[in-house]
Amino acid sequence: MLVDNHNRKINYVRLAVTDRCNLRCNYCMPAEGIDFAKNDKLFTIDELGRLSEMLVSQGVDKIRITGGEPFVRKDLMVLFRRLSGLKGLKDISVTTNATLIGPYIDELKELGVKNINVSMDAINRETFERITRRDQYDTVYNNMVRLITEGFNVRINFIALDKQNTEDILPMLELTKHYNVSVRFLEEMPFNGGSKKFQSIVWDYKRILAHIKEAHPDYRELESPKTSTSMNYKIPGFKGTFGVIPSFSRTFCGSCNRLRISATGDVITCLYAKPSMNIRDLLRSDHSGEEVKEQICKAIGNRAKTGFEAQQRHKGVFDSSMTSIGG
Repeated sequence: MLVDNHNRKINYVRLAVTDRCNLRCNYCMPAEGIDFAKNDKLFTIDELGRLSEMLVSQGVDKIRITGGEPFVRKDLMVLFRRLSGLKGLKDISVTTNATLIGPYIDELKELGVKNINVSMDAINRETFERITRRDQYDTVYNNMVRLITEGFNVRINFIALDKQNTEDILPMLELTKHYNVSVRFLEEMPFNGGSKKFQSIVWDYKRILAHIKEAHPDYRELESPKTSTSMNYKIPGFKGTFGVIPSFSRTFCGSCNRLRISATGDVITCLYAKPSMNIRDLLRSDHSGEEVKEQICKAIGNRAKTGFEAQQRHKGVFDSSMTSIGG
């Protein structure tokens, strides 16, 4: 079992398979993109499989595949097949922009991948295309609806962007009236490749909730797992639920059970921290599996207690883009 220096059990790993993305969302990276990693700097599928086996042997029972956009990798399903055979791995999930997932939905279902997070920051076509800088609305919407109707546990992640998409909060919420889906509204974070800097946000989780309460004053709070990053709610008569994630306010740090590993092997013990080590280099060297595991334990043994503490330790962390950090 992985336990950090604040006695928090780490059983959940967000594993990035690429830093590339086929969208250019304006809160994530500049229009021209970022300097993506060379292919030889990215994990191979075999390395990702070996690493996953090590992590599961250390007590990790949930792995979320992230990017960039994971399905940019043509060989991604090879990894899902390998993960599905890992004893002790209870939850294999993926975060995607839903542009490329369509051809793989049937096999994902067969492999037992049930939890799909879809990044979709607008229900209005024009707003969606302005934010993503791409014409992919129909593909994303149709794949999202198919995932819901196929019985996946779909969570739509909507980042509240001041003066960009907040008029879509209530219309997006309407999806939960008709579908058994969770719409989660996230605070904006400054991981945008240095294209925008800010020290505070206008649409924090309290304002998002107040905005929803004006239209739906009778929503009720649901009980959430202790390690959940979201506070979850239900509107009477609606099929689905909604939540808010205080990703900038960071109210959930005390129960954090997560570890991030970027597509190039950086081990990130907190979203607001700089990488503590690179595990890709160890996997490619003569180090044994036990030595690699020891280094993972060492990184986890020096975690900041909160995201605010991590931010203070590491100046310049906001120069990174979320696509390079790992979703």
